[in-house]
Amino acid sequence: MKKLIWFFLLVSVAAVGQDEKRTAHFNLKKNIALEGYDPVSYFDGKPVEGKEDFKVVFKGVTYLFASALNAAKFKQAPENYEPAYGGWCAFAMGNSGEKVKIDPETFKILNGKLYLFYNFWGNNTLTDWNKNEALLKSKGDQNWKRIIK
Repeated sequence: MKKLIWFFLLVSVAAVGQDEKRTAHFNLKKNIALEGYDPVSYFDGKPVEGKEDFKVVFKGVTYLFASALNAAKFKQAPENYEPAYGGWCAFAMGNSGEKVKIDPETFKILNGKLYLFYNFWGNNTLTDWNKNEALLKSKGDQNWKRIIK
């Protein structure tokens, strides 16, 4: 019985360590992902801000939702709704491997995944992403794997 208790204790400690490592690389403001926007709403075509009343923590990352229904959808398959590259600008991740802030209303759904982009001061990186999407996505995937290791 003691061995079983120690096993579960070690697994719990490892999981907490993984969550801390993960949150260290995610784009979070006040420990909230997507600047408080509801991740499910992106897949409905129009991102909306979430509410503190509908909060879900997944692997150490906190998400807010506009409704209990959206929170429930997320809980069923959180990996389907989490943003690519930890919520950092997809163009920058593909172009240089940098973590660059995003405009939470500038996004693209590609192959069922949410990608976010920098869009400030007349520089909309979604436009640049669309010009060379395949290469930028491939490089972005490689850069993100390197970052989270």
